Amino acid sequence: MKTKFINDAIIGNDNMAVSFSKKGELLRLFFPSTDYKQFVEFFHTGLKINDSNLVYLHDDINNLYNQYYTENTNVLNTEIYNSYFNLKIFQTDFVTISQDVLVKRYTFYNENTINLDLKFLIHSKLFSNYNNMISCLIEDNCMRQYCHDYIFNVFSKEPILSHQIHGTKENISTGMIFDKDYIGMASDSSISYDIGIIKPGEKKRLDIFIKIHDNNLEKSMSHTEEKMEELRKIDAAKEEQLAKKYWRRYVEKHDTINLENLSIGLAEKLKQIYTRSILLFPLLTNSRTGGISAALEIDEEQEKCGRYSYCWTRDAIFVTEAMDLLGMEKDTEKFYKIFCKETQNRRGMWEQRYYTDGRLAPCWGYQIDETASVIHGIYSHYTKTKDLKFLRDNLKMCEKGVAFLKTYLNDVFKSERKMQVSYDLWEMDEGIHLYSMASIFSSFESMIHIYDELTETFQKNRLKLEQIEKEKQELNNQLLEIKKFCITNLYDESKKSFVRGVQNRSIDISTIGAIVPFNMFSPKEKEVQNTVEKINLTLRTYTGGYLRFENDTYLGGRNPWPITTLWMALYYIKLGEYDKAKECLSFVIKTATEHGFLGEQVDNSTMKTNWVIGLGWSHAMFIIVLYYLKQNGKL
Repeated sequence: MKTKFINDAIIGNDNMAVSFSKKGELLRLFFPSTDYKQFVEFFHTGLKINDSNLVYLHDDINNLYNQYYTENTNVLNTEIYNSYFNLKIFQTDFVTISQDVLVKRYTFYNENTINLDLKFLIHSKLFSNYNNMISCLIEDNCMRQYCHDYIFNVFSKEPILSHQIHGTKENISTGMIFDKDYIGMASDSSISYDIGIIKPGEKKRLDIFIKIHDNNLEKSMSHTEEKMEELRKIDAAKEEQLAKKYWRRYVEKHDTINLENLSIGLAEKLKQIYTRSILLFPLLTNSRTGGISAALEIDEEQEKCGRYSYCWTRDAIFVTEAMDLLGMEKDTEKFYKIFCKETQNRRGMWEQRYYTDGRLAPCWGYQIDETASVIHGIYSHYTKTKDLKFLRDNLKMCEKGVAFLKTYLNDVFKSERKMQVSYDLWEMDEGIHLYSMASIFSSFESMIHIYDELTETFQKNRLKLEQIEKEKQELNNQLLEIKKFCITNLYDESKKSFVRGVQNRSIDISTIGAIVPFNMFSPKEKEVQNTVEKINLTLRTYTGGYLRFENDTYLGGRNPWPITTLWMALYYIKLGEYDKAKECLSFVIKTATEHGFLGEQVDNSTMKTNWVIGLGWSHAMFIIVLYYLKQNGKL
C-alpha cells in the first residue's frame, strides 16, 4: 500500500466519509460509519488525450491545481489545468445526503486551438485479504468490485467503453485497456469511458457514482441490481444542489458564535476555521451511537503511530463541549446516552478507545482519565442544557464509574496495587499523573453536583437520600485527599512547578488540565503561576506555539501542537490575560491549512500542519477558545 499520511480535504454525510489529496486524488472512503470500514487502496482517474499515454488527473508534470470547498459546504472542488494540452478539468466531489452515494462530477473545457479526443479511465484497487477476497464483475454498465461482505459499485449514466479485470497495472499507463472476461479474481480493475471529441471552446461533462452495498443486509444479487437501476436515475446536478443546501443550512443552524465585526487579526482565516469546524464534527460522529472519531485515519500500517480513527472518551469530552457551544446538544446527548452506556464495562470503566459503533478497538494500556472524563463531561453537558432527565438517565452509569475510580484511588493512597498502572494523557508513560488525578477530582466534584441537582427527585425515597448524603460526604473527603496528594507529590519544589507524574518529573502542558477544564486549582495560585512560568521557559517555541512536554520523542518531539497552544489560551482566558490568549490563538490561525483544517502538529520551521489534518480535539479546543473570547468581548 502506498503511504498516505495526509488527508488534505474531507467530505461526507452521516454514514460516509471520504478524504482527498490537495490534487483531488481520492485517498480513503469509509462506510457505513465515518470511521469503519475503509475500502480504497487507491482510486486513480486519468485521461487519454488524442494519442497520448495516460495523463493522471492527480499526478502529471503539466498539471496545475487549485482546490477549494463550495462556501459553507462539504462539497469539494478541484480545478486541474493541463498546460500541455490546454485542457481544464473541473472536478467536484460530494456525498449525497440521503442515498450514501459518492458523486464525482467532471467537466472538461478545451482551451486549445485543436480538437481534443478524450477517453476517461478509472483504475480502482480495494483492500483484499484471505477472509474478504476481492473479485470484479463488469455487468449492467457497472464495475462491481465485490467480496463476501460488500459490493463496491462504480458506474455512470454513460456506457462503459472498455474494461480490464486482470493485469491493469501492466498497461494502464498507455491509456488503453481491454479484457475479454466480464468476471475475474483481481483486487484492482479498470474501466474507461468515451468522452468524445471536444472542439476548441467547448466543454463536456461526465458524472461518476460510487455506491457500496452491504451484503450482510442485501445478500440477493437481484435485489442489489434492482437498487442499482434506481440509483442510475440520480440527477447529479440536483443532488449537488441538495447537498449544498443541506450543508449551508447546517452551518446556519450551528453558527452560534457571532463573528461579525471582529477586531482580531486574521479575521477571515479565523472564520474559515470556525466554519470548517462546524462542518467537520458531523463527519467524525457516528450517526447512530454518537461515538466521535478522533480523526479520519492517516496511518493504517502503524508506521508512525497507533492509528487515529477511533473514539477516545477523554478526547471526546472536549469535542462534546464544543458541540454544545455550537448548538449540537442532541449529538452530545447521544454520545453519553448511547455510546458511553454501550461501552462502559461491568466494572464501571471505559477502556482506552473504541470504534465509533461501540466495539472495542485495539488498545495498549489502561488509562484512568478515560473513565473520569465521562462523568466530568456529563455534568458539563447538563450545565449547558439544564436537562434533569439527562442526568437521571445517566445516573447509574456515573455511579458505576465513580465506584471504579474509588478503587483506583485506593491503589494510589494506600499503595495496594490491586489494579494495573495507568498510562498518562499522552499514552506514553505509566504511573500516577497530575492530569489523571485532576480528572478524577473533577469527576467526583461533578458527581456531587449531579446528586445536588437530583435530590429533589428522590424526596419520596428516604433510603436513596440517605445513601446520597453518605456518598457526597465520602466524595468531599476524597476531594481533599486528592488535592493534598497532588500538592505533596506532584509539585516539584526544586523546579517550582507542577510536574507530569509522581515518577516522571517532566514539565508537561497537561498540568494545565488541573486548572482547565478540571478546576482543581485556581489560575492565580502561586504554584500554578510558577508552573506556567516554567512552561513558557521550557515548552514555548520561538514561533509562539507550545510543545507537549520536555524531551518528547514522538515524530521528533520538536513540533508545537494546536491543542497545547489552545490549552494555554484557555488558561490565559481564565486568568483574564486576554492578549496572551489571543497570541496563542493567532499562532493556531496562522498554521491552519488552506481549507481551514487544524492538525495535531505544526512544523516549527515551515509553520505548516504536518500530521493528522482535521483532528477533532484541535478543532474543539479552537471552538472553546473562540467562544470564551467572544463571551468576554475580546474578539
